[in-house]
Parts: sequence; structure tokens; C-alpha cells
Amino acid sequence: MLTRNRASAERRLTVVAVDSLPNRLQQYGPVQPPSDITTTGRVDVDVRRMPWIRALAAEYADGFAGVADFYAGNPWTADGWRDAISRVQAHQRDREEIARVLEAQAASRGAPPAALDAIATLRDPRAVAIVTGQQAGLFGGPLYTLLKAITALQLAERARTAYGVPAVAVFWVDSEDHDWEEVRSCPVLDGDLALRTAVLGAPEGAGELPVARITLDGDVDRAIADLESALQPTEFTTDVIAALRDCYRPGVRMADAFARWMDRLLGARGLIVYESADPAAKPLVAPLFAQELEQAGRTASLALAAGEAMRARGHDPQVVPQPDAIALFRLDGGRTPIRARGDVFLIGDDDAGRPGVARGALVEEARQHPERFSPNVLLRPLAQDTLFPTVAYVSGPSELAYLGQLKDVYRHFAVPMPLMYPRASVTLLDSASTRFLARYDFPLVKLRPQDEAALNHLLESQLPASVEQSLAAADAAVRERMATVIDAVAQIDPTLGGAARTTLGRMEHDLRTLHNKIIHAAKKRDETLRRQFSRAQALAFPGGHPQERTLGIPFFLNRYGWALIARLEAELPLETGKHYILTL
Repeated sequence: MLTRNRASAERRLTVVAVDSLPNRLQQYGPVQPPSDITTTGRVDVDVRRMPWIRALAAEYADGFAGVADFYAGNPWTADGWRDAISRVQAHQRDREEIARVLEAQAASRGAPPAALDAIATLRDPRAVAIVTGQQAGLFGGPLYTLLKAITALQLAERARTAYGVPAVAVFWVDSEDHDWEEVRSCPVLDGDLALRTAVLGAPEGAGELPVARITLDGDVDRAIADLESALQPTEFTTDVIAALRDCYRPGVRMADAFARWMDRLLGARGLIVYESADPAAKPLVAPLFAQELEQAGRTASLALAAGEAMRARGHDPQVVPQPDAIALFRLDGGRTPIRARGDVFLIGDDDAGRPGVARGALVEEARQHPERFSPNVLLRPLAQDTLFPTVAYVSGPSELAYLGQLKDVYRHFAVPMPLMYPRASVTLLDSASTRFLARYDFPLVKLRPQDEAALNHLLESQLPASVEQSLAAADAAVRERMATVIDAVAQIDPTLGGAARTTLGRMEHDLRTLHNKIIHAAKKRDETLRRQFSRAQALAFPGGHPQERTLGIPFFLNRYGWALIARLEAELPLETGKHYILTL
């Protein structure tokens, strides 16, 4: 069922690099020679031309030496990969047990055989993993979730072919956070390209319990119906909605539904989906939890020091932990922070009236009942790389910042730090939108502001040159003649100078009014141009935000079909610091 119309969809997909839009984004850095928009070639594009990209992410891709001290190795070099592979293969871990945990999860979800084969590969002591992850967002979250997973699959293939090691891709479903607002919605564009959002209600425990413990109720059927009504009907709609209903059902946990959806999207390509809240895996990280409690505050102090070093290089740290913060939460119904006070720990934000827990007692509890604890943002990567032989982690731009604060934390826990590899970055447009950008030599980033300033400038540029020249000449002539008048009348009566300047102001105002009327007439004359602008703007920057960070995965599957996944995997290159436009 899921392969229907794949061939026809593939025929509609072409790829165009950002530099195929001639002379785009020059203000954001040096560019390579432009190519013709009608070709399917790719041109390297510096991500610094995208204003929303963090400076650290740009430097990481373009000038790694400047930030190398914060990371374990250079992901752009063969030596960096070989060293990382050697470190991971030399580190002892219980591969058999994590494979059993993964197999149990996969079996419970009915994961594809290719995913089970990949899990079996992890038992090989030479095997390495390319890991990525994301919160369990509704219906898969934004497009970048899919891009992360595809990048991980591509890197696993490269590791197999370039370095001769068994390699698998693992997707870490981050499901122990309790922030329901972060995961409950799925924005899409409707048939008129207006932004609409399918939103889940609040099942029992929402906002208090970790997402992994939230069970979907009947409201999920309503959310799927809202999604279906928002999407423009296409030849793919029936299949996409049916697949979502199969994964997101009343009685299924939110995190499990997300994992099932990822299985459906990429399991057949060998993606291993790991639901991180599984208590069966917690004994494997119990020593990590115990050490964090035994050496309370050390993780925070190391991350703080790295953050200050990062700030000295001109980059703001992503995480600024309190000195008494423990990089663990206590799972006692909710997800409760832990703080150190001498030889005791305080559990909860408000310590008024709360008795402290003796250090030794909490350390022992972590050893005996690790399922009662959850790592925070600083310890989660180490838990991940304790469980998996992670040779590289596929990150987003913001993740690079806090991961750069962890090099000494990895060393402190004697866990090998993986390479950090930026995920693929893309904007998907239709051919009409890319033709508009090419025809008018219009920079993609100028579509981002949610106003008509850029459109007005474009319309002005389309006016006959004689109009602009005549208006400019009239304005200059008025200024010149009135300057003479102002000087002349001042000789008769100094007070007349002010009246003359006021007259000049009215004349300039009238000229501006005339100019605006001309622009308005141009707008009425060329409604086609306005529609083209609005279409490209809605697709590229829905709500003023980058497409890949905003629109949910179902929007793209409904629009382009399941073949989109194969084309993204095949067309997006493993190159650093690039942003691509795919023309569909």
C-alpha cells in the first residue's frame, strides 16, 4: 500500500542547489559560480548565508580548526573517522544486552526485518553506530526529524564502504521530557498554503509525566481528522492518513506511536529506533548515574568551564548549569531535578520542608533502581554513548553548541566522545516557486520577513526605467529649484525661509505619494507576480520560520508521496555546511 504511485512521484522530483538561484545571498559570504536554475546540478552553499544559522554551526562547518578544542575529532577527515572508530571499538560495553532490549522494542512494534538485521549487527564487536535523535513530536515532528534520520543512514553507508566496518543508524526517541507543549502539535499548509496546526488535547498526565508515560486517548482520532481536513487532498492522502492511524491509536503511548511512525518511514532502510525511556536498558547506564551522584557537581563545573571557554571564542554557551545541579532527574511520578547540598541531595525545585536524601542512599538507589532516574541534557549524550558504539552523532545547529561543552565530561566518565556531524538542511519548493526566484533573481532569505517590503522592492524593480528616472529627475529638480527659492526669499524676509522649506516638504510628499500610487498600480497590474511571491514565501518560510523547522512530515508525504524519502536519501549529499533547495 505504501509504495503506490512511487514511480510517478519520483518523476516529478528534481534537485536544485541554492546557488542555482543566481547571485543569491551574496551578503552572507563568498559564493561559488552560479548555475542555471533549470539544471539539476548541485553547488556548494555556505550555511552562513542563512541568517538563522548559529555562528558556531557556521564556523564548525567552514572553519573547524577554530572550534576543534571543543570536540573529539574532525568529522571532515578520514583520520578523524578512523580514530573515532578505533576508540569506539576498544571501549567495552554490553552489546548483547542492548541488542536484546532493541529486539524486544522492535518486536513489540512489528518493526521491518531490515531493522532487526541492523540490531543483530550491533552484536559484532567491530560494529559502530551513527546515532541521532529527537523528541517524540506529534506525527514525527518537523521535517528536520526526517532529515536527521536520513543523514544517519547515509553516514552508516559511508562508514561501511569507506572504512570497512559494520555500521548501523540508530534513532534515539527522546521521550523522558515532560514538556507536552513541545510535542503535541503538527503544523501543515492547507490547499491555500495557509498555516494550520493539528493539536492533541491533554491526555491524563500531560505536562506532568514524561512523554513516555502518556497514553493517547480518543482525542488522537480527532487530531488525525483535523490533519486530514487541513491537508490538500492528493493521490497520497489516503495512504498517509491510514499509516498515521495505524501508528497513532488510542491506548498507545505517545513515544511508542512516534517510534512506530519512524519504523514505518525508515525501518525498511535499516534504521534502528530506540525508545529511550525503556526501563530494561537503564541497568546498562546505572554506573553512569551512580558516578554522577558520587561526584556531585563535577559535570556542571566541567560544562560551565567549557561554556566560558566557548564564550571567550565569541560563541554563547547553550547550557549554563547551576553549580549545585546534578545532571539527573528523579522519576517519581514527574521528572524532578536533583541538587547537591553538601552530603545530601535535595529533590525538587522547592526545598522548603523537604528532607534531604543522604548521598550514599541516593547513589545506592541509582545502582539498584536506575529506572527511577533520567539523564538531563548534559548526561543524555553520555547515556546514549554508553549504550551504543557511537562513532558519530548527527546533530542540529543548536545541539552542536551544548555538545561542544561536553568534551571534558566525556573524559571524566571515560566514555568515548563521538564525532559530531551536522544534519542535512533543505528547503522543498515546487517548480513555480523556484522559477519565480530564478526569473527575478530573488534571494531566498528575503522571503522570510512576513511583510511586503521585499515584494514592493521587487515591484519597483519591474517598473519601466523611464518611470523611475523621471521621478528621480523630478525630485532632484524640485530640490534644486526650491533651494534657490529658499535662498532668494530669505534676502527679502528671513521668516519666509521656513515657509519655503515647508512648501518643499509638501512637494516632496506629493512626489512620494505619486510614487506609491504608481507602485499600487503596478501591484494591480501584476497580480501574478504577487501570487508567485506569496506562494514561494508560504512554502519556504511558513509563519516566517524556516520550512524544515516548522512543517510536519505528513505535509510533505501528502504532497509528494512516499517516494520523497528515497529521493531525499539519494539526492542530499553528505557535504558540510550546505543548504539545498529541492524542486518538486
